[in-house]
Order: sequence, then C-alpha cells, then structure tokens
Amino acid sequence: MNANQSWGVTPVPERLRTLSTLDLTLLWGNLGVSLLVLVIGAILVPALSLRDAVIAIVVGSLIGNVMLGLAGMIGADGRVPAMVLLRAPLGQRGSYAATGLNVAQCVGWATFELIIIAAAAGALSNEVFGFEGRTLWTLVAGAVALGMGLLGPIGVVRRVLRRFAVWIVLASLLYLTWWALSEAPVRELWNAPGEGGMTILLGVDLAVAITVSWIPLAADYTRFAREPRGAFLGTGLGYFVAGTWMLALGALLVLSRGLSDPAEVPAGVATAGLASALALLAVTVDETDEAFANAYSGAVSLQNIFPAVSQRLLLIGVTVLATTAALTIELRNYETYLLLLGSFFVPLFGVLLADWLLADASYRNFDFFSGPAFRGGPLLAWIAGFGLYQWLHALGPEWWTELVARTDPPAIGASLPSFGLAFGLTALALLIERRVRPASATA
Repeated sequence: MNANQSWGVTPVPERLRTLSTLDLTLLWGNLGVSLLVLVIGAILVPALSLRDAVIAIVVGSLIGNVMLGLAGMIGADGRVPAMVLLRAPLGQRGSYAATGLNVAQCVGWATFELIIIAAAAGALSNEVFGFEGRTLWTLVAGAVALGMGLLGPIGVVRRVLRRFAVWIVLASLLYLTWWALSEAPVRELWNAPGEGGMTILLGVDLAVAITVSWIPLAADYTRFAREPRGAFLGTGLGYFVAGTWMLALGALLVLSRGLSDPAEVPAGVATAGLASALALLAVTVDETDEAFANAYSGAVSLQNIFPAVSQRLLLIGVTVLATTAALTIELRNYETYLLLLGSFFVPLFGVLLADWLLADASYRNFDFFSGPAFRGGPLLAWIAGFGLYQWLHALGPEWWTELVARTDPPAIGASLPSFGLAFGLTALALLIERRVRPASATA
C-alpha cells in the first residue's frame, strides 16, 4: 500500500488532498445505496402510513445529513482520521472511548453488510442456479471488501465508482423504483392509515440514526478532500439523495409488493423476474463498498490507539473478524442496534461541533497531538447527552426500560434533544474554562 492508500494518523499533506466535490458526492451516494437502508425503510411500514413514513424519512434524512455534512467539513479542515479528530474535544486518551465504540460499530456494520449481501446473492443464485451458497457469497464479499480496503478511498473513487459503478447502480435504482410503482395503487397507499406501533418521531430517529452512524467515519474520507466546503456539500448531498431514495423505496416495496417481513425484501425482488434480479444484483454488488468502508474505518480507527501498527494488518484483522461473524450469526434486532448507535453518536457529534466552533471553526495540529489526555467538560457533556437519549428512548435490558417508563418521558424524539444538550453543555464548559484559565494564569 502506498501513502495515498494507507495514510495514518498524521494530517494528510496537500499533495494527497485530491477528492473533489463530485468525487465525494459519488462516494457518499454509493454508500447510501444499501440494502440495509432499504430494510430500515421497510421497518417503518405498515406501522406508519406511507405518507407518515415519507415525512419521517425526509425530516430525519435532512437532520442527519446536515450533521454528516458538517462532520465531513470538520474532517476536511483537520485533515486527520475521525477518531484522531475527536482528540480535540475529548482529549488524547478520552478519544479512546469513542474509538472503542466506533471499532465495535464498524465491525458490526461490516458484519451486517456481509450478511445482507450473502442473503441477496443467495436468493439470486437460488433463483437462477438452484442453490443458495450463502457461505460462499459471504467469503466472496469479504474478499472484495478487503481488496477495496487495500485499494484505499482515492483508488475506490477513481478506479471503481467514477468509471462504472455509479451508472450501473443508478440504472438499477431507477428500474427497481419503476417496478415498485408499476402495479401499486399509489393514491390508495398514500391515504391509507398506518396500523400503529410506531410514531413519526421514532421514524425520524431511525432515519437520523442510519445517517449519523456514518459520522464517526466521515473524516476518514474527507481528510482527502480538496477543501472543506466541497466536503460538506459532497458528503451531505450524496448521502441525502441516495439514503432518502433507498428508505422510501424500502417502505414502498413492503406496501406495494405485500412483503410482510423487511428481511424478505431482497428475496422478494429476486423472484420477480430477470430484470428485477439483475437490478438487485447490481445493488448487491454495490453493497460491498459499505463493507469496505466499515472495514477500512475500523482499521483507521484502531490506529488512533495503535499508530505504529500497520494499517494493512489492521484492515485484514477487521475484515476477517467481520467475515467470521457474518458466517456465525443472524441479522436480528437491527432496529434496536441502530437506535443504540444513535444514542452514542448523536450527542458525540454535538460535542465535536461545539468544540470546533469555539476553536474558531479550525483545528490545529496542537489540538490533536499536544493537547491534554482528558477534557472533562466535553466528556461529561457526551455522557449527559447519551443519558437524555436513553431517557427519551430507553434501550437495553427489561429492568432498565421498565424503570425509565415509570418516569413517563415525553414523546418528543431523542435525536435533537440529546444533540442540543451535548452541544450546549460543551459550549458552557468551554466558555467557563476560558474564563478560569486567564484568572489562573494571572494568579
């Protein structure tokens, strides 16, 4: 791997900052085209009506992608990986807590991606050749993800996405959308009430969570951006268009094609004819870039703690771990897992944004490599934001959810309140720190 592909924790030099706004739009657009995102859209209905599901999707996607775009912009400004970026608000060792969580989510997401790829490929091969071969497809997808990781972000964008992947996927999505709408009574579905069991605000939280789960990875790619504004536009716009499309398509497929279980969506598409199967094949092949992104970012994140370890070795380790997990577990409790990630990473972004703005919207190398080991105020603000999210939407063992239910929390959604609390407490702590510091220096 050359420097372009394996740049570690130090700031990316100008000669390697080559990704344009278009490059980043293509990258994040492709990352948004995911069968897992499709499944999240399918979860929203029929509990919500199609109209309410679309409202939740659009509102949640707008909120989440503004956050994601800003995270990409901060990463382009700092020119370091996302977990190194968090040394600024949390402290050098304080960032290890976020690193551990992010590595866990990267392995988890990569595992989920490999499972859904194998399920979709298995449904296709069963339809065409009469055998599923999920183990084979899992191993193949893991190998492809590893190859893309060794190629690196710039190589993936320039050699894969720009040349052919984006056009194949776009054509496939257009066809799948037409197929979902071709026999659907759209007006009837739009006006039909939901069955209940979910609120619009919970739907918003799910749409936010699927987006902000990428925030701890954004800087790993936008550090190679030419300039911060392009990173904001490319990251936020690319994922918004693709992610919103996939979420809405997932909801529509359930309602228009009678798929009662979201996990049945890939198999349902595979059995709908040759053209639909080919479209699903293209989306399934494209799914490997999500597995690549999570494996790559898992390795880069680990370098925040182990900077001297080879990125290639870490990448192989993360990919092998995710592939092994995909061969041995089943995809369950996806909704709970997603909301749990939101409870960690929504307030964490509030901490990062507040600290960056109060640093005059520009970090220095000193902030990453010479700062304190821990910064107590932002760390406590993160914990408080996490606690508020968990109070507003309790996740975990039954005793915890029952305890929270007794306090009768308001049904106001959890994403924006937890973000706002973490942002406000971080800003307050830093402003107090600024006032105390000059007084201490004078004394």
